[in-house]
Amino acid sequence: MDMYNQPWIGRTMRVVASTDATLLGREGTVVNESRNTVSLLEGERTLVLNKASITFTVDDSDVVIEGAMVGQRPEDRIHRTYRKA
Repeated sequence: MDMYNQPWIGRTMRVVASTDATLLGREGTVVNESRNTVSLLEGERTLVLNKASITFTVDDSDVVIEGAMVGQRPEDRIHRTYRKA
């Protein structure tokens, strides 16, 4: 199963690129995911990120995911087929 189709809640997410420079390198455990956002637990603080503005990796995977490409509800994203670059 591809990283795009796996559930991300409970996994470690790292932001590798963003339109907001303050988000670069942010890392935490995914605690919630909606259609447009991902919530990360960073220490004791929860950070809500807009998917459309970030590019990220999950669990130190080699797969880099563009947030704008996965703008669906998690239950819809799991069954979807994604075009590879």
